[in-house]
Amino acid sequence: MTGSFAPLRARLVDTALGRVRVQVGGSGEPILFWPSLLMTGDMWSEVAKNFVARSSIILVDPPGHGGSQALTQTFTFSDCVRCIVGVLDSLGLEHAHFVGNSWGGMIGATFAATYPDRVGRSVLMNCTAGPASIRQKIQYGMLLRMAHLLGGIRPPLTRSVLKAFLGPTTLQTRSDVVAQVRSAVETVDLISGSWAVKSVVSRRPDQRPSSGNIRTPLLAVAGAEDATFPPPQAIAMSQAIPNSSIRVLDGVAHLAALENPTLVSSVINEFLFDR
Repeated sequence: MTGSFAPLRARLVDTALGRVRVQVGGSGEPILFWPSLLMTGDMWSEVAKNFVARSSIILVDPPGHGGSQALTQTFTFSDCVRCIVGVLDSLGLEHAHFVGNSWGGMIGATFAATYPDRVGRSVLMNCTAGPASIRQKIQYGMLLRMAHLLGGIRPPLTRSVLKAFLGPTTLQTRSDVVAQVRSAVETVDLISGSWAVKSVVSRRPDQRPSSGNIRTPLLAVAGAEDATFPPPQAIAMSQAIPNSSIRVLDGVAHLAALENPTLVSSVINEFLFDR
């Protein structure tokens, strides 16, 4: 693994969920990165720097976020998987390793179960295989209602998101990460982001029955301080998937790749390449 870095190039690709902005660069075994809800592909920038010298890197702005086309309705996880396939097809790639966080991690499981011939190894971080709890549906429903009343995600609501996404270690010692997450959240298009939240939280499918169909190598990663998807959820996900393993990382929460990119890069590198 190296720290050398060549700038990535942005482009738009047509997918099942509209035009999606991706950042691409490097050469070698391709790795596609999909971030958390309310985040863009830039969430992975520091991690990507450690792989671009040896891999083809694809950072995805998920539908409705960043430079991707705004959403106008809800979608399914199957739609997201067709979006991944569309990105790979547009780049002329038969398959890629997949690294996803939260939303990205959950659809990574769908992708591995549905298209085993298009995925190499998968690193699924800070996610779950289960549907949203009643508490989580109420929490995010209230967040959306308040955001609409305020005309956007304003500072009072941002604090709620920061508490859900970041743990005590980051909140107390990584002010740069806190500022980056705050900026990302407050620039989300409210209407478009609402469709994504409804799809990923309220309408999230129970993937536990299909988890047993995954046959490609998979690593589930949990942040020890993750309040959104605590480690037991990632552990249960891993236990339901054949040929999978689990890592719990100390000192990080729901956005581990932002909170400690050096540690996350090491974990990804070990699983994808040190074998």
